Amino acid sequence: MKKLLTLSLALAATSAFANTDNTLQLEDVFQLEYASQPTIHPDGGYTVFVRNYMDIMSDRRLGNLWRVDNKGELRPLTGGTANDHSPTWSPDGKTLAFVSNRTGANQIHLYWTDTRDHAPVTRLTGSPSNLTWSPDGNWLAFTMFTPSSKAPPVSLPGKPKGAEWAEPARYIEKDNYRFDGAGYAPDGFTQIYVIPASGGTPRQLTHDEFNHGGQLTWTGDSQNIIFSANRRDDAFEQPNNSELYQVAMASGEIKQLTDRNGPDRSPQVSPDGKKLAWLGYDDNYKSYQLTHLYVMDLNGNGAPKLMTTELDYSVDDVKWSDDSRGLYFSYDKEGKGNIVYQSLSGSRRVLTDAMGGLSYTRPYSGGSFDVSKSGDLVFTMANPYRPADLMLQTSKIKRKLTSLNEDALAHKELGRVEEIWYESSHDDYKIQGWIAYPPNFDPTKKYPLILEIHGGPHTAYAGSFAAEIQLMAAKGYVVLYTNPRGSTSYGVEFAQEIHHNYPSQDYTDLMDGVDAVIEKGFIDEERLYVTGGSGGGVLTAWIVGHTDRFAGAVVAKPVINWYSFVLTADMYNYFTKYWFPGLPWENQEHYMKYSPISYVGNVKTPTMLLTGESDYRTPISESEQYYQALKLAGVETAMVRIPDAPHGIAGRPSNLMAKVAYILHWFEEHK
Repeated sequence: MKKLLTLSLALAATSAFANTDNTLQLEDVFQLEYASQPTIHPDGGYTVFVRNYMDIMSDRRLGNLWRVDNKGELRPLTGGTANDHSPTWSPDGKTLAFVSNRTGANQIHLYWTDTRDHAPVTRLTGSPSNLTWSPDGNWLAFTMFTPSSKAPPVSLPGKPKGAEWAEPARYIEKDNYRFDGAGYAPDGFTQIYVIPASGGTPRQLTHDEFNHGGQLTWTGDSQNIIFSANRRDDAFEQPNNSELYQVAMASGEIKQLTDRNGPDRSPQVSPDGKKLAWLGYDDNYKSYQLTHLYVMDLNGNGAPKLMTTELDYSVDDVKWSDDSRGLYFSYDKEGKGNIVYQSLSGSRRVLTDAMGGLSYTRPYSGGSFDVSKSGDLVFTMANPYRPADLMLQTSKIKRKLTSLNEDALAHKELGRVEEIWYESSHDDYKIQGWIAYPPNFDPTKKYPLILEIHGGPHTAYAGSFAAEIQLMAAKGYVVLYTNPRGSTSYGVEFAQEIHHNYPSQDYTDLMDGVDAVIEKGFIDEERLYVTGGSGGGVLTAWIVGHTDRFAGAVVAKPVINWYSFVLTADMYNYFTKYWFPGLPWENQEHYMKYSPISYVGNVKTPTMLLTGESDYRTPISESEQYYQALKLAGVETAMVRIPDAPHGIAGRPSNLMAKVAYILHWFEEHK
């Protein structure tokens, strides 16, 4: 191809795939809904959740609050074109606090159950996060970015009144100066605030020049707030070394509660106010490390107790039981979201492995849940054919509470999803994957195959609904997606196989997966395609540099050159410390050995690049390098630039459509 593709051309090209059958189409993306953030009412009779939807006029994902009782009856609590989220109940269940932008800016809103009214109770200049009620119900704590003014070191003289000069130069000296999805960081820090439950003027509790973000929890007497922060002077050199602290609401005095090398986060005080649970680990500077659960007495007696010593999966989303004798938490195992109960004595039982469904674009694992005082669960449910719905599970019943997409998807022919396991030819690891078949699949015919690779690299795919996968299958492709070594949910050893060794044998795992599907006898081996985003983009570029078996490749938001990546990515202080054996100029051979750019001379596969122009995680300069290198090497290539898009390209529905349309366009061009 001789010219750079544009988004309009790609969307127009989708007409080449247009059909009149009842399969999933690009425009159907705007019809999808999913449930998230379930919050059970204190009496256990119903759950409030966020009903997320895609607004076609603003091209944004929005959400309203709905309630569903334990029999499945749905009612809206809020409505309109707004983004309502983070619902949290007052201890007495009479008031629901949430965050909404329905007044034009994110504010704290309250919903009163007796009148069913809701209204904003703040006039904040920033966006509140981490809403938490005090146990006595009198206060709400939250975090908010608090700007600090700092005059630039230079001001230009001589500007006449009314003159239109260029925008002033931006002077940067902070360590982490830009963040993906947020842009260039303003001066200031995230601080903790409290506000009366009846509304009013927020009061700032923390003032030091550190970020005091993340989950908050109150002590039982409603006098102190416990939080996580990295308050070290050398926090830039120790980006993963946070501790738990306690701030007094009356005086603002801060007390340190933990002290070790590693992250301590997500604190939760027990209902009886006697114990503190949190997540963390002892840092050994690996690219992937297991997150464990800890508990200690808040009176200071005794050492913290590690509760998950033998568990080989990372813990998340901890909630105390109402009697303070145990905890509920989640972890991913083999692509499934497990919710477990563990007593303080150490006994543990799995309650379900069906949680997931929140990643509706690609089939990543991950979900959310809540637990009632009586131990009933409400969680987002993983389903290969629907985005997340809510499931109720008690000691007696399991009941699906919502069916949010039956109107949009019940009449559609979706691709059948099949789980597979196969052996790696490198060693004795068994690799898990999934195959999505085209609708009306006929095993006697030959089909093109797309290998779709997840990012991370330390994440995992699951057997969940994925719009991108289903859209590819709807156009007649068999789609294979797997969890090669380096993926999470298979134990720490499997994930750490790629520590200082990425890419490597994960390439072998992926090729073995392709071979396993080919052996089934219905794949056209002349029409093999490969694509992936982020870490999947790295592996796609690595693949075309090591084999020419694919007819076409789309490398999305990749890292091409590890040396330049760590010097341009937003979290460069983390990447150099945890992903590599040292600084790039001291380990140039290592950095370049694992860089796809080093193998560009081997590439023969027509390869397209696709990245957001506002991506600060894998900056578009990485894609530009590879595009120009492929041009110099005489390889057929093109570059798609998504305007204003960060690393999460599919954050806007039309960008999800464009991404899939361009991928399919490129593959159709290279039959």
